[in-house]
Amino acid sequence: MKKTTQSLLGVLLTAIACTQVAAQNYRENFPEDSYSPVTNTNRTSYPRVLADNSVMFHVNAPQAQNVQIDLGGTKYDMKKSASGAWTLTTKPQVPGFHYYSLIIDGVSVSDPASQTFYGCSRWSSAIEVKETGMADFEIQQVPHGEVRTVHYYSKVEETWRPLLIYTPAGYDEGKQSYPVVYIQHGGGEDHRGWMEQGRTAQIMDNLIAAGKAVPMIVVSANSNVRSRNGGMGGGYSWQGMQTFRSELIDNVIPFVEKNFRVKKDRKNRAMCGLSMGGGQSFYIGLRDPDVFANVGVFSTGMFGGISGASNFDLEAEVPGMLTDTKTFNNQLDVFFISCGEQDPRIEYTRSIVKKMRDSGVNVRFSSYLGDHEWQVWRKSLHEFAQYLFK
Repeated sequence: MKKTTQSLLGVLLTAIACTQVAAQNYRENFPEDSYSPVTNTNRTSYPRVLADNSVMFHVNAPQAQNVQIDLGGTKYDMKKSASGAWTLTTKPQVPGFHYYSLIIDGVSVSDPASQTFYGCSRWSSAIEVKETGMADFEIQQVPHGEVRTVHYYSKVEETWRPLLIYTPAGYDEGKQSYPVVYIQHGGGEDHRGWMEQGRTAQIMDNLIAAGKAVPMIVVSANSNVRSRNGGMGGGYSWQGMQTFRSELIDNVIPFVEKNFRVKKDRKNRAMCGLSMGGGQSFYIGLRDPDVFANVGVFSTGMFGGISGASNFDLEAEVPGMLTDTKTFNNQLDVFFISCGEQDPRIEYTRSIVKKMRDSGVNVRFSSYLGDHEWQVWRKSLHEFAQYLFK
């Protein structure tokens, strides 16, 4: 037994030494002005973001015949060195959070060099490309709130389901009640997206500390709900929203209002979401004005720009929006729409916003640099939160 233990210890020490040597070699060869993104598991290793926002990858796979990087849907072929290391440098990336994976001999896998995040309907690697002027997305020296994991019983799925809930700094010490935002993820993601990839806590902490947003609670639910009779909580139609609408209104909101100090009137509730969650917020938020007085729609594809979306009829989808616009406007304190400027949905979104405004609908609209990705959605939340509950 002693001999076996010593042998195992020797193997471990050798592995550690090899790792340290490799890390030292990486440091010596890092390009000038490059940096290791916060999404790396090892901050002294690859991938590296270069000065022009291109990304350098380095993968040790000596037995592989072919290695690629799939970064945001673009596949890059890597080149193999004599030592068995595969390398490549991508084209410059827009700032923000980008999912990626390794494709080794045709098999798509996560990169051990990256932390993993649930996105694209799987656990994926990611790389964070810095953007100047985005200090509100980072942890700062301000009072910090807390992200809590709780579970509620779903009468739709007939099982316990998770919620992630942001409570602002001072929640535990005080007695006041807070307004609440119900925030929805996109397709292929879940309740973790807004709190992890979306940096909700950092954004809210910094806005609240600066006096730019009122203290509020943010609730992130998993909208991938399947009823016992079939049917998911998505689909860009009022009918397609019914499963998740029931989950949210009949299960999630009552649980939150029973277990947290939240204000229980429509004016102190908001609903917002990205992509699929933007569609949910549009339909549920706008067609349930007795529940929500504040609605944010980020990067939805229902106006166009994705397969199956065409000829969107505003009046048919939200009765009264165009024919009784005064009533529609009076029901909402905040109605906000956003989209990325490189997103295929952008022109359709601009067109539908123009149609709303031409009919007298009070809608705020913003666009930001970026495609269908998290930096756009962080900025959307950052702006939307500053309008709420004032």
